[in-house]
Parts: sequence; structure tokens; C-alpha cells
Amino acid sequence: MGRTMPHLYLVDGSGYIFRAYHRLPPLTNRHGEPVGAVYGYTSMLWKLADDLHKAEGPTHMAVILDKSSKTFRNELYDQYKAHRPPPPEDLVPQFPMIRDATRAFSLPCLEEEGLEADDIIACYAKAALTQGWQVTIVSGDKDLMQLIEDGSLDMLDTMNNRRLGRAYVEEKFGVGPEKLGDVLALMGDAVDNVPGVPGVGPKTAAKLINEHGDLESVLAAAATDTFKKGKLRDNLIEHADNARLSRVLVTLECDKPLPQPLDELELKGIPDAPLRAFLEHHGFKTLLTKLGQVADEPVAEPAAVPHLEDPPCDHDGYETLLDAADLDRWIADARAQGFVAIDTETTGKDPMACELVGVSMALAPNRACYVPLGHTGIGGGDLLSEAPAQIDRAAALAALKPLLEDDAVLKIGHNLKYDMIVLGRQGIAVAPYDDTIVMSFDLDAGLHGHGMDELAATHLSHSCIAFKDVVGVGKSQRGFHEVDLAAATRYAAEDADVTLRLWRRFKPRLPHEQATQVYESVDRPLVAVISDMERHGIKVDRERLSALSAEFAGQIAQAEGEIHRMAGGPFTIGSPKQLGDVLFDRLGLKGGRKGKSGVYSTDVTELERIAREGGEGSEIVRKVLDWRQLTKLKNTYTDALQEQINPETGRVHTSYSLTGAQTGRLSSTDPNLQNIPIRTEVGRQIRDAFVAEPGNVILAADYSQIELRLAAHMADVPQLRDAFARGDDIHSLTAQELFGSVDRDTRSRAKTINFAILYGISRWGLAGRLDVSADEAQGMIDRYFERFPGINRYIAETLTHVRERGFTTTLFGRKTHFPRIKSRNQGERQGAERAAINAPIQGTSADIIKRAMTRMNPALHEAGLGHVRMLLQVHDELVFELPEGDVAAAKPVIERVMATAAEPAVKLTVPLGVEIGTGPSWGAAH
Repeated sequence: MGRTMPHLYLVDGSGYIFRAYHRLPPLTNRHGEPVGAVYGYTSMLWKLADDLHKAEGPTHMAVILDKSSKTFRNELYDQYKAHRPPPPEDLVPQFPMIRDATRAFSLPCLEEEGLEADDIIACYAKAALTQGWQVTIVSGDKDLMQLIEDGSLDMLDTMNNRRLGRAYVEEKFGVGPEKLGDVLALMGDAVDNVPGVPGVGPKTAAKLINEHGDLESVLAAAATDTFKKGKLRDNLIEHADNARLSRVLVTLECDKPLPQPLDELELKGIPDAPLRAFLEHHGFKTLLTKLGQVADEPVAEPAAVPHLEDPPCDHDGYETLLDAADLDRWIADARAQGFVAIDTETTGKDPMACELVGVSMALAPNRACYVPLGHTGIGGGDLLSEAPAQIDRAAALAALKPLLEDDAVLKIGHNLKYDMIVLGRQGIAVAPYDDTIVMSFDLDAGLHGHGMDELAATHLSHSCIAFKDVVGVGKSQRGFHEVDLAAATRYAAEDADVTLRLWRRFKPRLPHEQATQVYESVDRPLVAVISDMERHGIKVDRERLSALSAEFAGQIAQAEGEIHRMAGGPFTIGSPKQLGDVLFDRLGLKGGRKGKSGVYSTDVTELERIAREGGEGSEIVRKVLDWRQLTKLKNTYTDALQEQINPETGRVHTSYSLTGAQTGRLSSTDPNLQNIPIRTEVGRQIRDAFVAEPGNVILAADYSQIELRLAAHMADVPQLRDAFARGDDIHSLTAQELFGSVDRDTRSRAKTINFAILYGISRWGLAGRLDVSADEAQGMIDRYFERFPGINRYIAETLTHVRERGFTTTLFGRKTHFPRIKSRNQGERQGAERAAINAPIQGTSADIIKRAMTRMNPALHEAGLGHVRMLLQVHDELVFELPEGDVAAAKPVIERVMATAAEPAVKLTVPLGVEIGTGPSWGAAH
């Protein structure tokens, strides 16, 4: 029997857009426009329409979008959503195309100035309910849950494929939908910057509302003497006005005029013509196939690589191993197969400080298991009363060690460096191995991120279980060791399962896409080298750091006082708004420009321009730049490094990322060693705090001008090649060629130009660096290309190739993709061009130092210097610690390995110069 009651589906389009954007890589269509979010949004909307049609879903339907970031709530509270970052640059031009996609499905696309999408949804929902319709809101947004009415209005959470009704709201928030607004007002919302009441989370808020009835009753009760004294009462009294404001901010507008009458939202099927035209315009070949015809247009989707189709993840089929016999069976099967995917679960993110909680393994899609080793919250008879809750930790590790070290069994991991460190602390050296995060990077650098969740969505169309959904968030968050074994198994085994599935995708692609050389000879061997370096760490002098912190604090206070004096009064220097107002309004400095937010720009480029130009106001700007530098160094290094000393080792253990820089360079975090100033006295003082153990010294080996040397080779520039062969000063040579004379000023300018040209700098960029006019800068660039035509030819050929193929390559075959190289947006296109010019050179430099790192330990061992430890890699430099008596023997070995690292794969026409220094500290070694 057919349905007679209308059923309106209201789709929260904004949520769909951001899900689509983060789910897919940054694709471009045949017009050079970014369309990753457009493609993902179109696919998701189509799937929704298909699923609802099969379920005999809506009679009426509309997609609701946010018209603008400013609404009536911003007038009530100017800080509303103030902390939200602007949408990504490549997403902004996709918004109009997403509206076109909606209309291509012949669906109404509703938006209204001054209202959020949630308000429009509320208005339509109330109007439809008034007429006796059924309503479903397609969203998982908590604010919209206030509208739920059992039997009349529910929500469809497509992210988790579930219907949400009153029971869900009561379970999640402890109150029904009609009181959810009061709970949300007390809780506040950090994402939307709704203030709420400090210290009140969902549980406390629900308890207060259930006890007192509503927000006003809670606030009234808190003001009486009968309310329990304490911080909660104090906060409720002190922040009562914020709570009332928050209640208004979370209240949905339900009575505004409808942009389109309800009856006009009726579904009448999807006409073929407009959808086909839209898909053909963008070249969405796979989606066109769903319409029954494939257009002969370039495809804007990820290229498909032949592979076996995997079944959906069956979380309930994963196995929890609770006795030694089951573990032995899995180990035997892994040995028989010859490969196994592995993953570790721990108590924290720092591999040098966390405890091992469990190990997961996968042998085939859906054939995965979890071995719990350190779950403290499990009782003896929680799952199987006749078996122990977990295998004895020592026995399990003893059984796993031979497998994980077996040369005949390939271990597969995702970001395996982390697991290597964790297992290495247990005496297990994982080898041989493949790492899917490195595989993904070597195949698709520049196209998307390489985290497991993103790769699973991109390559497997699978949404991984979120970690927060397993351990909780906020005050209710637990450690993974406290998680129920069934939930832990679903999460942990899925990681191993997904890793194996990704490996099955990536492994065949390596030879197919010429990525085998860079993976096998550069990146894969480095995983073990880096894990060893991170485990060893470097000693820092806590007393020296403490003294520096105190010294910086004094200099910061002095600079602050001088800035306030020059400004004519105190203000918050770290506030861009207050600083901009002082510089451009109070002091009247020229050139102030406001962004979309109405705040003056005070970024480093703007301040350096003012300081360079001199004149009135430049002195205070220079002081602000000094204050910023000192504050950053104090917070980031001299203070933070003291906290980062591992209490067990007494050393600092930075974390390196093999996929953090698009060109292949290593990046480091916790602490970030790349950002310590190189040429300043302050930077040297910080390096002085990195010291050797007693009896040892620090040795720093630095490639000299490696990128200029590689440019001379790759661009085939005879003058530069010959100069490097003779050992000449390359900047003096450039000064002579460009300016006809060499002095301190011309050499400094030549040095700037040498490096700037390799980064594809514009005339305006060079003008800013040299403090000359744009015409003068263009003249210097023209003379440079006249003197060194090979550089001009290299730039032209590089840009031609990247426009044709979409990627650049290094001498070792490393690809870096530039999906924005044909963008119609001039800023995007020029940014891609600048990066593409430098990528082959910087990438080759990164490949060379990585090859040196993988060869270093074997060379040192062969020379009887196995106790020389490689500690750090920063920019073009390797840092070692060794006994003082071994310096003479180690220097030539280190220099030879670094100088010949490109060979035999690449024979360079210029020598690689290596400068080596030693001293009691890293700073002294320079």
C-alpha cells in the first residue's frame, strides 16, 4: 500500500561538503579547476538518493547550505565561530560548482543571508510538521537534535549509517531533545566558540538540568545558599550571563519566511539531461557510467590500478587471541604465508614514553586478530571464564619475537617507524618490512595526505573506526588499556586489516608507476634508520636551557617595555588586532591593509616590509619582530625542551616524518629542529644546549650549497659546474657576472638571487628581498638568465613537463604531484609553478642525504666505528655523537659516504662538498 503522508528530507549540505573535501585527494577537472570536493559531494548525494529510493524514502527533498559566515548570531556575540579557520583556499571555488551539482539532480538548493543552514532546516522542519508531514534531517549535527520528535521527526546520520531518535539523544546527552538546548548552553562549544560555563561538561550539564528543570532554574538555584558550595557554583554565578547568551546562540530560528514553498520541494525523479551535462562538463567518467554512457573526456578521478576487490570490513569476524595456542596458530600461518600486517596499540602517542597494550595482525582481508597484552580494566572471566583474560605478556612477546625478526616473513605496517620503536624497547627488531605510509607518499605525494583514515577512504571507500569513538573524549576519555576487549579488537584488528588491504593496492603500483627505485633505494631502508635515531635521542643541558629561558624572559620584558613606550601605552603585543590598531590607527604607519575579518595584517611579511622601508614607525616594528622571535624561541625551545627530556633516558627524542614535506625532505616535531634559526646568535645559543655525553663530542657534517650544485648539474650550467669543480666562491662568481664587481653588498645580493631563482621567485618577491623596485628586480632576473641560460631552460622545461604530466621527478625518480598547476586561480597556479621549479632540486637533495643516512651505519661498522651514533638530520646536515678519540678516523668515513651518496644510481657532474666540524655541543661543532 503506497504512502499518502508526505515525507520531507532536509539534507545538511555543509556537512556533506566538508566530508567530501577531506575524503578525496585534490582532483582537478579538464578545465584545471579543483573539483575533489565536487566529485565527492556528487557521489555522496547520488548514493543518498539511491539508498532513499530503495527504502521508499522521501516525497519531498532539499539540500540546505550556509550562505555566508556572518549571521545574526555574530551581531549578538562577535566571537561566535571566531576561532573557526576559513575554508581551504582550494575549496572556496568549488562552492558554486557544488550548488550546480545539487541543481543537476533537480533538487532545490536553499540558502538565506543572515541564517545558518541549521536555522533554515529548523524553519522547514517546523512548517512541515505543522502540516502533518514526516520529516527526516540528514545530518549528525548535535544542534539539530533539538528538533527531534518521536514519530514525526528523526535524523539520518549517513556517516555512521544510523537513524537518530529521542532514545539516542537521551543516551548521549542525558536529556530529551526539548531540553538539549539548555544542556548545550551550559556545556558551550569550543568549535563554534559558544562560551557556556567553564568546567561544565555534558554529564554535569545533564545532571543540573534534570535536577532543576531548565537553564534559568539552574542559574537561580546556584544563586541561593542551598546550592552546594564549590567551583561549580562559583562558575555558574560568575558566568550566568554567558550561559544565557549561549542559550540564545544554540536556539534554532524556526519562524523565518521559507525561501521556497514546501510544495516546490516535491521529488519528481532525476532528469537525465542536466545531470549528464554537469558530469560531462567536469569529465566525471565513472559517474557518467552510472547513467549508461561514458563520454570520451579526460578523467578527473584517481587512475584505477587493477587489483582484487576486497569484501567490506567484517569487524565482528576479527579474532581476540586469549591463549598461547591460538597465538601459535596465527604465528604458524604467518610463517607459512610469508607476509603479515602488524600494528601496535599503546597507552600514548610518544613511542619512547608509552606502554605496549596489544599487537594486531592480519593475513588477508577480514582475517585479522588482536593480541591484548596490557589491558588493565579486564576481569579474569570477562569473556571466557575458563581461560585467562590475556596471554602472559612476556610469553606472548617471546612467541612474537622470532616471527617479527624472521627474514623469511615480510612485516607490513603503516607508519611502521612508531611500531619499530615501541617493539624495539621490548627487544624486538622488526625486519624485513614494507611501510604503506611510505609507499603512498612515493606514489602520490602532493595529491592527498597519507594517514590511514584518509587512505582507507580514498582507496578502499572505507571509513575507519574513530579512535575517539573507542576511548571517548573529554572527562570520560579512557586509555586504550582500559577499553573493553571486544571494542579494542574491532579497532586494533581493523588497523592491521586496512594496512594489508592498502599494501595489496600499493605494491603492484610501485613498478607500474616507476616508483620502485625511490621506495627501495631511498625511503624504505630509512624507516629502520630513523627509528634507531629517534630511540637513541640526544642529550640536552637542562641548566643551560633554564639559564637561556631566564635570559630570554628578561629580553622579552625589556622589548615589551620599549614597545609600549613607543606605542604610547600598554597593549597585548601578541594580539594581531591590537597590534594592527596600534601601528596603523594610533601611530599612523603607512600601508596598513585589512583582511576579510576587518583586522589589519601584521604577519611577518608585512612587518618586515615596513622595517625594510625605514622611516617613521620602523623602529617599533623591528622591536616587535625581535619580541616575536624571542617569545617563539623561549616557548618552543628553551622552555619546551626542558619538558621534553625523557626521564628514563635523560635525552630528547625528536620525531621524524618521512611524509611531512611534499618534496621528500624529512620534517621533525616534538621538538621541531628545522625551525631553530641557522645564522643568528640566538639560534647558536640554543644549539649549544644540545651536548655530548662526558668523553664524547658532537660532529656536524653539512652539505655545502647542495641545491646550487644540483642546479648546476640538472640545468647544465658550465660556469657554475666549473666554479664548483675549482672550489670557487659561487656567490662571488654570480656577483661578478651580474654586477661586474665583487664586494660585500654585491655578493650578498648575488647569494639572495642564487637561491631565490631556484625557488621560482617573482619580480615582486625578489624586489621585496633586495629592497629594490620591481623593474630593478626584473632586470637582475633577466641578467641572471642571460649569464646562465641553462637555468632559464631548466625552469621552462620543468614547467612544460609538469603541465603535461601533472608531476615533477627527482634524479632518483621521486614524483611530486601538482594538481593546481593548471588552476584558473592565478594565485594557486603561480604558487604551484614556484613549488614545481624547486621540487626536482630540493627533492634530489633530500634523496641524496637519505641515501647517505642508509649507508652510514654499515660504512662505520665496516671501519670499526660502530659506536659512532647518528643522532639528527636537519636541513642538509647530519649530526653524530662519538668518542673524542675516534674523530680522526670517523671524519673521512662520514665525508666519503656523504660525498658519494648519489652513486652509482646517479653520476653528478659537480662534486658534493661536505663541511665537518666538532665540539662539545651542536653549536660548537659549527
